[in-house]
Amino acid sequence: MKKIQMVDLKSQYDFIEKEVTENMSQVFETSAFINGPMVQAFQADMEAYLNVKHVIPCANGTDALQIALMGLKLVPGDEVITSDFTFAATVEVISLLKLKPVLVDVDPQTFNIDPLAIEKSITPKTKAIIPVHLFGQSAAMDSILEIANKHNLYVVEDNAQGIGATHTFSDGKKAKTGTLGHVSATSFFPSKNLGAYGDGGAIFTNDDALAHFIRGIVNHGMYQRYYHDVVGVNSRLDALQAAVLKVKLQYLDFYNERRKEAANRYDQYFKNHANLIIPHRAADCDSHVFHQYTLRVLNSDRDALVVHLNKNNIPCGVYYPVPLHAQKAYADDQVDSRNFPITNQLVKEVISLPMHSELTHDQIDYIATTLLQFFN
Repeated sequence: MKKIQMVDLKSQYDFIEKEVTENMSQVFETSAFINGPMVQAFQADMEAYLNVKHVIPCANGTDALQIALMGLKLVPGDEVITSDFTFAATVEVISLLKLKPVLVDVDPQTFNIDPLAIEKSITPKTKAIIPVHLFGQSAAMDSILEIANKHNLYVVEDNAQGIGATHTFSDGKKAKTGTLGHVSATSFFPSKNLGAYGDGGAIFTNDDALAHFIRGIVNHGMYQRYYHDVVGVNSRLDALQAAVLKVKLQYLDFYNERRKEAANRYDQYFKNHANLIIPHRAADCDSHVFHQYTLRVLNSDRDALVVHLNKNNIPCGVYYPVPLHAQKAYADDQVDSRNFPITNQLVKEVISLPMHSELTHDQIDYIATTLLQFFN
């Protein structure tokens, strides 16, 4: 059995090495390393895959979120509602722009932002909602979009973990996550379902005017060289990363299906176990692409389980051990921790197992049986 890793990028690379090398060679031949033909080709491929009008590549996923918010022309003091149970980048960019993050609790099944909590937190200063498609599962976008329309709010999707997931609306209509709100941001960090070999990110929107504005922001506010029409930043996807992503995008659905297969095999071991809750997903599983396979550990010591797995050469992760409202950087004396009962419970219970498209059956079997031994 191969060494178990949380993400096996080397095995994935071995399968696509020739294609990646060919694409990178094209970049070297043209020497167009910034905003060259390879970036434009990847952008077009991504627009076609998502069925979205505009993809604006940028340097990383955090930049993508910040630039998406900048594109909405919000002003300091405007409130942005988002999840308390997510990676800090989501709230980091809100604070950097001098906006006010309003954190709300999550759904105990999906770990995604709770629409009822959103509605209760809206004030006259609320301008936007950032739903996070956490661990690869689509948030409750029907309800979120309905709330946004009712209160005239922007919806900015954090799709860093959900690329390739499909949301099915109540009327049966389907669309990819990242194309549902006014604007969306994603990350191409190497461990993502669609990962570069370095940093990268992108912004998605169907709004022509917003896309034009954002294209200026990512490039120092320029639409014409040395003419700065808006305040911008320097955030561009380099061509070598686009060369990698263009290849891997062709395999994204395959990668995601492999992740779903691995999740289903894990489920067979863990379902109906008294101390474990397996990840929730819709019946057809299109809504979940398993960026992480995250269990809840009940009536037991989650941290001791981490030690047990590590002793048996099984890596695992706790995403996330501290809720955002309790982080030093984002602590607010006016925020009552009792408003986050679900998040406060989840941070004590969640554990993520190795999850990637290269997992083998014998690896999954070993991980699962070793984990179950902990409860014997």
